[in-house]
Amino acid sequence: MPGDVDYERTGQKYSQTRRTDLRIQAQVHAALGTARTVINVGAGTGSYEPTDRFVLAVEPAAAMRAQRPIGSAPALRAFAEDLPFDDGAFDAAMAILTVHQWSDRPKGISELLRVSRGPVVILTFDMVALERFWLHDYGPELTAGDGRRMPTIEALCGMLGNARAEEVPIARDCADGFTEAFYARPEAFLNPAVRAGQSVWKFVDEHVHQRIVDSLARDLADGTWDARYGHLRTQEVYLGALRLVVARG
Repeated sequence: MPGDVDYERTGQKYSQTRRTDLRIQAQVHAALGTARTVINVGAGTGSYEPTDRFVLAVEPAAAMRAQRPIGSAPALRAFAEDLPFDDGAFDAAMAILTVHQWSDRPKGISELLRVSRGPVVILTFDMVALERFWLHDYGPELTAGDGRRMPTIEALCGMLGNARAEEVPIARDCADGFTEAFYARPEAFLNPAVRAGQSVWKFVDEHVHQRIVDSLARDLADGTWDARYGHLRTQEVYLGALRLVVARG
């Protein structure tokens, strides 16, 4: 049940730009409450996993598992839609920036609920809010690409049942290189390594991809970007599309 991105082929250098941001981590860990055993589904390279409790990671891509730091939680090759664990096997479940890539999202959510006795914590994006991000002005195709695969917050809460959604502030020096993390650092998008760590670029064709990059480069060079959005360079926190959805909390 592979997802919509082939991380075996494209994820070999994912950990270079996608790292744990400690401020986001604090909010994720607080949502896990007092859970002592946690399953992390779609765990990737291990960002945001607690180190002070037992964690078991589930990650289907060997290329991602290979980038997990030495000493991190054990990682099992399995899929969100078919977790090989008994009902209520864990105190809590977490899924970090991954549900939009699952092949059968309702089944994956059902599995999270099944194997967790306590909170289910999902970090995701609100697509309505993402349309307000300045990159949308350069490439609405990017937002449209994410919109075709990203569940709405309402739909996600509906699948989870008793759930709440929290805004997650994004700091100006955010260490995790998702798109909004660079709200104040637009030059980052000119770096192919940064774009390679953001799956959304894989859903636009090469001509669109290059048009967006060229347009942004031109506007940065002639001052157009700063004239429009330069105030963001000194804005310490951005409230954008990042959301923490918590069920059974």
